[in-house]
Amino acid sequence: MTVAFYPGSFDPITNGHIDVLVQALNVAPKVIVAIGIHPGKTPIFSFEERSDLIRQSITEAMPARAGDVSVVSFSNLVVDAARTHGAHLLIRGLRDGTDLDYEMQMAGMNRQMAPDVQTIFLPAGVASRPITATLVRQIAAMGGDVSAFVPVPVFQALKARKG
Repeated sequence: MTVAFYPGSFDPITNGHIDVLVQALNVAPKVIVAIGIHPGKTPIFSFEERSDLIRQSITEAMPARAGDVSVVSFSNLVVDAARTHGAHLLIRGLRDGTDLDYEMQMAGMNRQMAPDVQTIFLPAGVASRPITATLVRQIAAMGGDVSAFVPVPVFQALKARKG
């Protein structure tokens, strides 16, 4: 069975991430959403919270395929983490040319380290191209409405966090 590995911080998961995840499920029967854990970063949501929000969001977006998505954490090289979980496809979303330039460099380096792990680029839909988790965090922190940019469970969690 082909297993795809979709790495990122997902802090929080956005509609753009969901768009790419839905596309990934059209490419592979099983997708592992891999939350990168970086000791130097302090996320707004813990791994457990992000994992729950991802599961809730994919269940809302594609209830029939929610069982085909699993969530793991990793803190090592993405190609090593993919191999550990039996994945041979890396899923990367692209919003624009800037993403493409960066992702091409990463794909080239990953291919040198792990020729058996193939990177697949999936384009963001028009509606999700401007969305970034960083902008969502900034807008939410300043009291802005992020409901158009994130799944309902994430919006509710951000509202609850704001108090």
